[in-house]
Amino acid sequence: MCIRDRYQRRVRGSNFRSPPSTPFKSIAMDQIARAFIQHYYQTFDSNRANLASLYQPQSMLSWEGKPFQGTQAIANQLTSLPFQTVVHAITTFDVQPSPGNGLLVFVCGDLKVDNEHPMKFSQIFNLVPTETGSYFVFNDIFRLNIG
Repeated sequence: MCIRDRYQRRVRGSNFRSPPSTPFKSIAMDQIARAFIQHYYQTFDSNRANLASLYQPQSMLSWEGKPFQGTQAIANQLTSLPFQTVVHAITTFDVQPSPGNGLLVFVCGDLKVDNEHPMKFSQIFNLVPTETGSYFVFNDIFRLNIG
């Protein structure tokens, strides 16, 4: 029995009802996006080199308008950023389905580098499922929100 079937049986037997605008899939998308965001930014803040495993050779990163393609190029960009410490504070995120059972995740928040004043940022991830049931970052677009 799949998770969806168990969920629907549990809902039918209780007083709980999902709001009409929140189908089961939205709940799963939200949970996946939350877990990804937590993992990504904790890893970014502690050891950016470990982010390489989230990308594949066909992945693309746009960092402040500069394009980088492939695992190695993306890892090089992320590890060569000109700061020693960084702390991300996520304020909000949105998630939508994308073709091929992927997820489009839009993140907004604050980041603080080398104990300077926080800066606003936004980042978009296009997560694509792998054959093993996890996801990889196919597209990643990062921008500071200045001005």
